[in-house]
Amino acid sequence: MPISDCEVRDPRIRRTRRLLQEALKTLMQTKSFEEISVQDITEVATVNRATFYDHYTDKYSLLEAMVGGGFHGMLHERNVAFDGTCSEALRALVLAACDYVSQAHSGGDCERQSAFQPLIDAAMTAAVQRVLMQGMPSGAPVGLPNEVIAAAASWAIVGAVNQWFAAPGRPAAEEVVTPVLALILPMLEQAGALKNPQ
Repeated sequence: MPISDCEVRDPRIRRTRRLLQEALKTLMQTKSFEEISVQDITEVATVNRATFYDHYTDKYSLLEAMVGGGFHGMLHERNVAFDGTCSEALRALVLAACDYVSQAHSGGDCERQSAFQPLIDAAMTAAVQRVLMQGMPSGAPVGLPNEVIAAAASWAIVGAVNQWFAAPGRPAAEEVVTPVLALILPMLEQAGALKNPQ
């Protein structure tokens, strides 16, 4: 199984993956995701099919890496990390999710790409879950695996952000953060994933 884009250190691998992700982004400006083939991606990226499959199992895993990488890049630029010590990191995480969703839909291609929205949601949720898992202690006290707790909190965040984005007369992103935190903080506190809520 290929290593996650977040863990890649080799500059050649990072360059190739960046080429493949940029090729997919370029193609999505003129085609629906369903119409795009691996061959199309490799032609635009100027790599061969074998190279594509060295990095990704299919175009769906490439899409997940592209979304996750973009979201993690935004978090890195903002110096956002969840270490389980306070809720301010969660506040920054929810705001980043709002901003990422807004940016992703700003290209004007939403109608053409709406059929793959569940894939985007799943990729965003996986990215948020990875961030939450980094700050969770081992052996959660409620008897649920950390993965389950982080998954539930991640889906809650992404679902709430999507509802916020789709709302008519959408309020400012800052206005959605407090209600979202009211939903997820008790879940993380009960699970021992938030040591010092503020």
